[in-house]
Amino acid sequence: MASRLEINFIRLLSRCESMASEKRGEAEWRLEKYVAALEDMLVALRKSPSKPTQEVLTEYTRKVDFLKGLLEAEKLPSPTEKALANQFLAPGRTPTIANERMPATKTVHIQSKARYTGEMRDELLGTRLSGKGTTDGDLRNRRCLPLDERQSAAELDAVLQHHHNLQEKLAEDMLNLARNLKNNTLAAQNIIKQDNQTLSLSMRQADLNFEKLKTESERLEQHSKKSVNWLLWLMLILVSFTFISMILFIRIFPRLR
Repeated sequence: MASRLEINFIRLLSRCESMASEKRGEAEWRLEKYVAALEDMLVALRKSPSKPTQEVLTEYTRKVDFLKGLLEAEKLPSPTEKALANQFLAPGRTPTIANERMPATKTVHIQSKARYTGEMRDELLGTRLSGKGTTDGDLRNRRCLPLDERQSAAELDAVLQHHHNLQEKLAEDMLNLARNLKNNTLAAQNIIKQDNQTLSLSMRQADLNFEKLKTESERLEQHSKKSVNWLLWLMLILVSFTFISMILFIRIFPRLR
């Protein structure tokens, strides 16, 4: 069961994610204060005796760092710098509350990326593009732009396409890496399974050899006992015969005077 501190942290985190998804003015200061309070609560949560698991703490830290990075990106002067800083942000992987289908930080990341991309286009084209797509008037305005601005717009499109290709290549590399890791894990499991079977056979053979050795030891012990008994009786008979012979010899041949 989550502690009271963790419940308050989750509530404040959900509130911050909701505020980050909304459009804020330049004079808005609550989100920054709330994120600072989140950092303090996260530090206290790590030191709490009833702290959550390390995986949950890592996810909380990831979300708080995302909100901090989002605030820092918004303070940058140009849309290009904002978009570049937004590329390096890592949103949360799991929803904060149960009724979220997608993590709120991921939604905020997508919204901020689209907003900064639109700001870069507005800065290069000198127009206010709507969020519904490029219209015929926008295309005509682009054709009427000077050559330098058209080249800048083309370069921006090329940069965005390049980043998109890099992300796709990175995702493909990660997929291949995960596939190779899975194959290596399966191969290692097969090797360990074969080693376990070989070890089991060796232990079974060792048990059989031990049982045989124990049986042979018992037989040898019994044989040794029988040999000792016969030898003892033989020596007793020999000693008795020698004693009786000496008595008879003394009786038959008396001592000379």
